[in-house]
Order: sequence, then structure tokens, then C-alpha cells
Amino acid sequence: MKVLIQNGHVLDPVTDRNGVYDVLVEDDKIVKVEKGITAEADKVIDAEGCYVMPGFVDLHVHFRDPGLEYKETLKTGGEAAVHGGVTTVCAMPNTKPVIDNGVKISEVQNRAKKESKTNVLQLGSVTIGQMGEDLADIKGMAREGCVGISEDGKSVMNASLYRRGMRAAKEAGMIVFAHCEDITMVEGGVMNADARAEELGLKGITNAVEDVIVARDILLAKETGVQLHLCHCSTADSVKMLREAKKDGIHVTGEVCPHHFILTSDDIISDDGNFKMNPPLRTQADVDALIEGLKDGTMDVIATDHAPHAAAEKNRSMKLASFGIVGLETSAALTYTELVDKGILTPMQMVEKMSTNPAKILGLTDKGSVSEGKTADLVIFDPRKEYEIDKNTFFSKGKNTPFHGWKVKGEVACTMVGGKVVYEGGQIID
Repeated sequence: MKVLIQNGHVLDPVTDRNGVYDVLVEDDKIVKVEKGITAEADKVIDAEGCYVMPGFVDLHVHFRDPGLEYKETLKTGGEAAVHGGVTTVCAMPNTKPVIDNGVKISEVQNRAKKESKTNVLQLGSVTIGQMGEDLADIKGMAREGCVGISEDGKSVMNASLYRRGMRAAKEAGMIVFAHCEDITMVEGGVMNADARAEELGLKGITNAVEDVIVARDILLAKETGVQLHLCHCSTADSVKMLREAKKDGIHVTGEVCPHHFILTSDDIISDDGNFKMNPPLRTQADVDALIEGLKDGTMDVIATDHAPHAAAEKNRSMKLASFGIVGLETSAALTYTELVDKGILTPMQMVEKMSTNPAKILGLTDKGSVSEGKTADLVIFDPRKEYEIDKNTFFSKGKNTPFHGWKVKGEVACTMVGGKVVYEGGQIID
């Protein structure tokens, strides 16, 4: 099948292409990017006034499948992804059962090929059952194509065990995705430790809970040589330490989520579980540091930490609510509105953070670029569209977002995965 995208503003950091071009797709590949393509096609898309970008690659999602399908499934998570222009995701392993061996990796990825509209890269856990006692089958997971390991939702608190896991990952050519949290220091906290927490009568989580593990993991990465990726960074000191680690030549990258570069704890005006996330919303000083890190390239990636929950688990006091919010269907619009439209990042930098850089981190040489020979994972993004985020339009089972009713600019108009249009005009395409 041939698809011709006409008159779109192509953004491609790999080739530095930044202008109006036509894009011809044949089967699953981009075969031509030129001005004025006249080839016949089975489908023609007029992208005038829109950006044509490589599909977004989200390094951090929770699809809850297997075992927690009442929150999300490979199918609904995939639909949420393509609604948000996300064509590849890394799914965290804290499912039931935990994904901790090659058989489980294979099962999920084979099912995802049949059930999900997006490409799913299933990550494995560092330890068996995420219990922090014995290493998972890291070699076995690597043999099944697993690109990385993570104890996401917690840190491996035994530094010696974690170091052995890093060495095994290094040997297998895998990435370590680090959720940096010293669980011994959380002490029942549910939001950032500051004046707003005191006003609401809620226990706080200090920045040090994140920072001490960031420091530890960077030092362990320096010793082992493993490729380390810091998930959902939220503090000014995390940015500072990552910046220094890069100067020191350590193989480490970092991501920021939209909620952490937009919201602060001051936005929590009542005891609302939809504002409960881990790590928590921090202060304006932290937000400013995260934004500066995105601007200067210290922070490589914008990811979502998409964490769907049932309504009953979120529509309650923060003391009782589950941690996490959904993000796949709002991240592009929020990034464009808060960073690009305000002149903080250029449109090309948005593509770097959401597509090209994460593809590079994963070693996906066929993705993250709108250029000849690459896989046709593409998103057409309309920067003119203004609207309010409505959680009731989400394809995800999770509606848990603090951004319901938030005014944004920029909308995903069409998503292609492997040359096939899978989302267009508000509809999932079968």
C-alpha cells in the first residue's frame, strides 16, 4: 500500500530537514521525502499547516497487562498511545506476575503484536518478582529481545545486588531504567514535603528520597559501565547530578514527564488523589531546573510514566489513593503548549525529546526520523488546534489526570505505525 502525505512541515533532527515536503510511504517504509511528489497512492493525506514528525517513542509506560487488566490492557494502552502520536513504548515490568524471565517477555511481546496498535518493547525486572532478593533471568530476557531492565515502582535497595544486575545488563547489552527512590526515607509521604503539604495535613516526600538514589545509581553506572537511564526526574539536584555525570563521560541519560515540568505542589489546592504521583510534584525551583535541563540538553527525553488506575483507586484522599497519572494522550499537547508555544523549546527540539533521542537510547536505528529507508512510524501534528483536555475522550481505561479541563494548543491529527494509518480524526483505524 502507498500513502502520500502532502504539504506537511517535516521536522527531522536526523537530516536537519525543517520545511514543507511531501512524504511517500510504501508498505512499511518511507521511500521518498521531497517537494512536489506526484506518485500515485492508495491514500493521500493533506497535511497543510501541520507538522509531520517521526512517531513519538515513550520510554516509560505502564500497560498493566498481564494481571491488572481492569486498569489497562495491551489493546487499550496501544489505542491511547496512537491517540497521542506514540508509536513505540517501553512497558514497565511491575505487572502480575512480574515480568522477570524470557518466557514472560516473549509472551507479552507476541501478544502485543496481535493486540496493540503501537510497538511494545517489554522491559524486564532487575530481581525475581521485584522482591529485591535475587537477580531475575537477565540473560534469558535479553535472548528474547528485551532491551532493558527496571525495578520500576521502587529501587533495588541492596546496592551490591543492584551492581550485579548492572553488570549482567552490561554484558547482555541492555539498558538499566532507574526509578530513583530510597524507600526507607518515604515514611508514608504522599506529596512533596513543603508548606502546601502542611496546609493539607499530608505527609511529605523530600527531594533527598530521589537524590540519594540518583547519586548512587550514577556512581554504580560509572563503575560498571552500564547504560543507565534515569526515569521521571523531578528535582533540581537530579538535573545537576546528571549534568555533571555527562561531563564525566558516564553513559547516562534522563527523562522528564510533562507533569513535572508544568505543575508544582502549589497546584494541589485540595486533597485530590488525581494529583498523587511518584515522584511527587515539586517546587517552582525544581520545575525551573527541569526546564533548563531540557533546554540545554541535560535532560534527553520527555516521557509520560503513563500509570492508569481505576476511578475508585484515584478519586479519594491522597492518603489512600494509588500513585500515578495517565499521560500518553496528553503529552504532545502539553509539551507543545507549555514548552514550544512559549518559546522554551523549538518544534525540532520537541521532536528530539519525544522521538529521536529515545529511539537513539534504545538503539532503534529505523525509527526517530522522517527520512528515506526508515520505518514509517509517523505522526501528523496540528499546532493550530486549541481545545480543553477532556478525560472522557481518552482511549485509555485510566482517566486519572490532573489536566482535565486544561487549555492546550496542538493536536495529533493522524498516527501511522509501520506504514499503516492507525489513528485519524479522533478514531482508531482497524
